[in-house]
Amino acid sequence: MTRYKVVLGCGAAALVIIAALTQPGAATDGCRDASADLTVNIEEWTVPTPKSHPHDPAVAPDGSAWYTGQRSNTLGRLDPKTGSFKEYSLPIANSGPHGITADKDGYIWFTGNSAAYIGRLDPRTGAVEEFRMPDPKARDPHTLIFDQRGTLWFTVQGGNFIGRLNPGTGTIDLKEAPSAGSRPYGIVVNSKGIPFFDFFGANKIGSINPANMEIREYPLPEGARPRRIEVGRDDIIWYTDYARGYLGRLDPVTGRVEEFASPGGAQSRPYGIAIPRDGKVWYSESAVQPNTIVRFDPATRTFRSWPIPSGGGVVRHMVAAPDGTLWLACSGVDRIARVTPSIR
Repeated sequence: MTRYKVVLGCGAAALVIIAALTQPGAATDGCRDASADLTVNIEEWTVPTPKSHPHDPAVAPDGSAWYTGQRSNTLGRLDPKTGSFKEYSLPIANSGPHGITADKDGYIWFTGNSAAYIGRLDPRTGAVEEFRMPDPKARDPHTLIFDQRGTLWFTVQGGNFIGRLNPGTGTIDLKEAPSAGSRPYGIVVNSKGIPFFDFFGANKIGSINPANMEIREYPLPEGARPRRIEVGRDDIIWYTDYARGYLGRLDPVTGRVEEFASPGGAQSRPYGIAIPRDGKVWYSESAVQPNTIVRFDPATRTFRSWPIPSGGGVVRHMVAAPDGTLWLACSGVDRIARVTPSIR
């Protein structure tokens, strides 16, 4: 494990501390409380198999961190307390594991993005159960998430579907997106159990009615390409506009959209996004070198940015853990990272 510490005080420049070396970092600061210092600890672990290209992270009920080894055909588990890894090879060759999540019992679910299935791993035995897509057009299940009732929802990007899997019966239902080529991508569930997802191939956010699988679309500004999505307080939907360099905010009740220019500029390619329990919005700028981790405060509408010490190699997805930390998959540098923010 390599540990870094980034400290930012109001009005101060960020510092990245690597052993005895310091490097200047980028910060956009407009904080309201000048007496508070925000400390950000960034810890990184190199995954065991080189060129694994860890794509998505997840946090299990026991606190372990998981990731998909997209190019090594593995799932990986990290114990943050000991720094030890365990990797699980998938029985289907070239599965292209992509999305990943854990259920309440600790089973690990993932999308076989290159092999048209969803898998469930039992970490105790290493056994993998496969749930095949019922339609050959649903060739690439992408991102997945559980709702409050234990139903698994997922996107199918190239196949252009939203899917639902009943873990008890193994039944999969698919609903094709209304517009061809809209490419459903990230997916979240709000407090009412309604899944929301973004269309990476269109300037739209969508939702699906769990009762009848009807899809509703919410238009975004012309040219927007939402890549990842998150749900915040009051069920506000936040998204990263990969094409135009914005953080976006959608109120599904009114349909109102607000945009906030990302600190890295129009070509910064905002990507992975997560919202921990304090309601702050965190995301990564994937085209800024090194990649940045960006914090947006919805109350003050201000940004702060820090470079990811390893470079990140494109943070495609991140998740917030129950303890308020953030987990990142740094795909291009074969690392898993934990970001721990604190006010002192």
